[in-house]
Amino acid sequence: MKEILQVNHLSKAFGNHQVLKDIDFTVSKGDVTSIIGASGSGKSTLLRCINLLEIPTSGEIHFQGENILSRKGGAAAYRSKVGMVFQSFNLFNNMTVLENCIVGQTKVLKRPRKEAEEKAMKYLTKVGMAPYINARPRQLSGGQKQRVAIARALAMDPEVLLFDEPTSALDPEMVGEVLSVMRDLAADGLTMLVVTHEMAFARDVSNHVVFMRDGVIWEEGAPEQIFTDPQRDETREFLSRFMER
Repeated sequence: MKEILQVNHLSKAFGNHQVLKDIDFTVSKGDVTSIIGASGSGKSTLLRCINLLEIPTSGEIHFQGENILSRKGGAAAYRSKVGMVFQSFNLFNNMTVLENCIVGQTKVLKRPRKEAEEKAMKYLTKVGMAPYINARPRQLSGGQKQRVAIARALAMDPEVLLFDEPTSALDPEMVGEVLSVMRDLAADGLTMLVVTHEMAFARDVSNHVVFMRDGVIWEEGAPEQIFTDPQRDETREFLSRFMER
């Protein structure tokens, strides 16, 4: 498969605290990659670096063959191609559901309003939120907000969608509805990079699993290999703790 994203020797430090150390991995078109590991292992920082919300201390991020860190400007245009869904939704509270899904399209992609509205409706319908287009975020449940956030990201026609623990801020009964949407997107062939504590999703939906610990990639491979025959003791120990839950 065609490589769409390639991370080479990526490091990130905050002052003297080294959060990421010499990270290398690739994402091919259509991959669903789950990044797992304990809190504080660097998973979310890695995603934020890939989305340029944090600027790496060293290393390269190649998107479609171009090192985006050596490119001047254009972060917004790049983020429209490599979208992100946050654990805290990041919706605009003063806008309706529909407006939330239109504003990025008209401002960043310069789409005509009518086209942006049609695109927004297409994806709000896909995630089951079309009946709520006139609602404000405060009127929605956590699961509904996250589904709107996913529709908003999809409306930008991203080539890769990053998910930063998309279910961690949700009540348990809301988790299923968001994971269901993500399963459908994976089945549609969307390229996804997912930081998650949902081990069943990582095992059943991903085609690639990355286990991080202490800011490094400790082990990676196909889900069946990572979950049934991990090569490192640390991976085994982490998974056994999760499987007990």
